[in-house]
Amino acid sequence: MHRERVPDPYDLLPEVPSFSLTSEDVADGEHLDMAHVHDSADGENDSPQLSWSDFPEETRSFVVSCLDPDAPTGSGWWHWMVVDLPVSTTSLPRGAGASDEDLPGKAFHTRNDYGTRDFGGAAPPPGDPPHRYIFAVHAVDVESLGLTPDVTPAVVAGTLQSHTLARATLRPIYGR
Repeated sequence: MHRERVPDPYDLLPEVPSFSLTSEDVADGEHLDMAHVHDSADGENDSPQLSWSDFPEETRSFVVSCLDPDAPTGSGWWHWMVVDLPVSTTSLPRGAGASDEDLPGKAFHTRNDYGTRDFGGAAPPPGDPPHRYIFAVHAVDVESLGLTPDVTPAVVAGTLQSHTLARATLRPIYGR
């Protein structure tokens, strides 16, 4: 069965400014290393290192997320959602997605689509064309979104719509 590639979901949202997002581990259009692949697909399930800069001065916190828009679900697959990162945080080390204990300040993970509160690596169906993994850092206009760890990534994404000042993204790919 042939599936059309869905549009980039961030292209469908209201436009916001961008800022710099870099990584020692992932890059636009490059294939993900097995370190960032889910353990169900024989990977190490480590979140990548991310660093960001040049975000708006009025930023009060950050949200970090990872979405696979190409998952055959009709709504993509959320791999990672970190909420309420302090504005003083401008990077996350590799593996920071393992637990809330590895996050600064009052930041926390919400559930991903694996049903866990951590980073869940790439695991597209075997034989699918390579999927896009959109790592995004959202510069937020409040210190806290007022959410709890039990909300879904869709609730976080919806709440972000009225609080995002700017967004930075990296889009590596992975297929098996």
